[in-house]
Amino acid sequence: MQKLTNKEEEIMHILWKLKKAFVKEVMAEFTDDVPHYNTLSTMIRNLDEKGYVAYQAFGKTHQYFPIVDIEDYRKEFMNTAIENYFDNSYKNLVSFFAEEDKISADELREILEIIENRK
Repeated sequence: MQKLTNKEEEIMHILWKLKKAFVKEVMAEFTDDVPHYNTLSTMIRNLDEKGYVAYQAFGKTHQYFPIVDIEDYRKEFMNTAIENYFDNSYKNLVSFFAEEDKISADELREILEIIENRK
């Protein structure tokens, strides 16, 4: 899976939400820093070339839809982040969030319970 730019990732989140959309519909979902129509169209075509979206043609316009599932992307993204930033250690990942006060002891207990119940 090719790495996406931040803006491409933002577009993918919009397409995952909408399921299928024309460029104007994607544009309408931006709340700030709205790209120009032609720029957005080019970025969506790049997502097509990277294999993230496909389209159905309606004359000269295209309706785009994601062909990469959000769960598949999430797994790839997380695996890469854990490998690159946490020495491939989930313990280091959880420790990072604990040190940053992003996860509570109660949440850690819930996670532990999930792990124990999977066995």
